Amino acid sequence: MGLPAETRESLPSYDLESEMMDLHRLPVAGIDEAGRGPWAGPVVVAAVILNPDHIPEGLNDSKLLTADAREDRYAEIVATACVAIAIGQVRRIDRDNILQASLWGMRAAFRGLQVPAAALIDGNMVPKRFPGKARAVVGGDGISVSVAAASIIAKVTRDRIMVKLSRRYRRYGWENNKGYGTPEHARALEKHGVCTHHRRSFSPVERALRLAESRG
Repeated sequence: MGLPAETRESLPSYDLESEMMDLHRLPVAGIDEAGRGPWAGPVVVAAVILNPDHIPEGLNDSKLLTADAREDRYAEIVATACVAIAIGQVRRIDRDNILQASLWGMRAAFRGLQVPAAALIDGNMVPKRFPGKARAVVGGDGISVSVAAASIIAKVTRDRIMVKLSRRYRRYGWENNKGYGTPEHARALEKHGVCTHHRRSFSPVERALRLAESRG
């Protein structure tokens, strides 16, 4: 069954992809990331080239979908599209900062597609030395189906990583908060301190480290 007309009209479209394909005569990848804000875990970037003849229904900004809907769309995207993922680990985030780790991930994910393509990148910045023609699109995950698909792939991938980590680091509630700065996570940091997957360059984690040092 198709989506209601009013729902279809509110979803991202393939219009920007068609424009870029006409301009560059190349397939177009959507690129988006998940995990810039959390206190723990990696930042994940995905690049997705959709098959224009098999675009899954209901693609949208991953934040607007339920977890079950994201999982369903993830499976459809992986089955029908060209997908690449780059994972910026905590050590890279702390060394280079979260912005640079994200920009690195955009370049790495795009290269990972291993096909000539142009790119639509969510946000207001095309990374320097980007290995292809690219356009930044503010709010791209709500405008372009390819960027929306990338947002879903990145979000589901990162959530799975955090759930897996939570089985070893049970104290921080990552299966629920995915490493974000929730009250639960803040209390766990204060009580149990910082682990290897926390971003030491982030202020709340720095404060927790100082608190632990002051306690001796």
